[in-house]
Amino acid sequence: MTLINIRNLGVTLGNPLFSKLNLVVNSGDRIGLVAANGRGKSTLLACITGALEPSAGEITKARGLTIGHVAQNVPAALFETPFYDAVLQALPADQAESESWRVDVVLESLEVPEVMRGRPLKQLSGGWRRLAMIARSWVTEPDVLLLDEPTNHLDLEKIAQLESWLNALPRDVPVILSSHDRAFLDATTNRTLFLRPEQSPAFALPYSSARAALDEIDAAEARRYERDMKTAEQLRKQAAKLKNIGINSGSDLLVVKTKQLKQRAEKLEDAAKPAHLERSAGAIRLANRGTHAKVLLTLEDAAVTTPDGTLLFRTGRQFICQDDRIVLLGPNGAGKSRLVTMLKQAIERPEAAPSGIKATPSLVLGYGDQALADLADQDTPIGTIIRRFDVGDQRARALLAGAGITIDMQSKPIGQLSGGQKARLGMLVLRLTEPNFYLLDEPTNHLDIEGQEALENELMAHEASCLLVSHDRSFVRAVGNRFWQIEKKRLVEVESPEGFFASVAG
Repeated sequence: MTLINIRNLGVTLGNPLFSKLNLVVNSGDRIGLVAANGRGKSTLLACITGALEPSAGEITKARGLTIGHVAQNVPAALFETPFYDAVLQALPADQAESESWRVDVVLESLEVPEVMRGRPLKQLSGGWRRLAMIARSWVTEPDVLLLDEPTNHLDLEKIAQLESWLNALPRDVPVILSSHDRAFLDATTNRTLFLRPEQSPAFALPYSSARAALDEIDAAEARRYERDMKTAEQLRKQAAKLKNIGINSGSDLLVVKTKQLKQRAEKLEDAAKPAHLERSAGAIRLANRGTHAKVLLTLEDAAVTTPDGTLLFRTGRQFICQDDRIVLLGPNGAGKSRLVTMLKQAIERPEAAPSGIKATPSLVLGYGDQALADLADQDTPIGTIIRRFDVGDQRARALLAGAGITIDMQSKPIGQLSGGQKARLGMLVLRLTEPNFYLLDEPTNHLDIEGQEALENELMAHEASCLLVSHDRSFVRAVGNRFWQIEKKRLVEVESPEGFFASVAG
């Protein structure tokens, strides 16, 4: 049954975000929206809800259709509201009074602990706030559910929990979700729409299969365009040759033939369609200055503790060597970020290195944390680059532009940048530091799929030595060549991350 019919939809905000978009949403559809940061995913969802008027085309909805929409941000008016009440308030007044049990059912399905339900949203982590917004939307029992970046701020356990919850929803309720989490898209969708300015291809496939099909189509289009342009060029050369012969011989027939060849060339050129070229949201490049040391860090049964001294785990005897790309696995609160902090301290301040951790003196650290705390919100991108690195104003501006930070944004406070722009600025700072060892805590936060793949390629191409923490399963699988897991208060090496992923999903 068709619930939403989108025909020739287009939105132009300065530049076209998308145009001639056609999509039919049926019962049971699980549709993934894929595009780079700022390329129209949230805009399309706003058009479907009716909050935004498209520039062209129309959207027809089934009579009486109700839509649940979970936006990326929590409304400021809800910050002081307890979790339970925030969900209850989403119900109409008469229902809220007589059917508050609906809230309990939804919170149980999302596995929200009792202790969380009475806390104001402002006291909760970003992940719990996301789940509160999803609960608010689902408690109204909508006919269609729209989710905008639902995995933002969620750890791996909550992502797995959300996957299970989505897959357990009534099959007749369509879900349209935008996400940059490739593994999440594969686990929860059966259709994929790639938003593009000129034409938005859709496939009846989850993300990875749809992406492979799209890459094949793009490659075929590129080959066809190249072939057509080559043929047109050959026709023009033949026409030029015949024209000279015709002029010299005075043959009217050759003049006509010349004209025909030129017309064929023009027709081919007019019809030839260039292959889609994705406009980059900003380049991500890394550097690796190298080191002669084989062993970069040595861990001699170091104790990883909480700030008050409570033991989280012991490392045992471990070595981090050149070309290692180690992924640190463990549940939330196991001590992953604490170990990263200790390693950072050992490299930056060897004289105050935690007991049991020794860094080789030649290490130059490239550190990136998930909150990008190294970037001060009140500072500016141009100020950050010029103060930290020996580059002039012109070079700094060129570097920032290449990283996707436009001239008009370069002198504005970093706090005004989007999450994606801030992440790319952080990557630029890492590159200019020219490290030979990277410590990365959730490096793919805020990066779109293009950015994630660029970071993967850079880490692999430079054979960068690193230790990283990430909840992005696709990134972990692509980058890691060693895996350390925290279990039973010990750090152990495992063959692959799949056992840990399965344990979290279970």
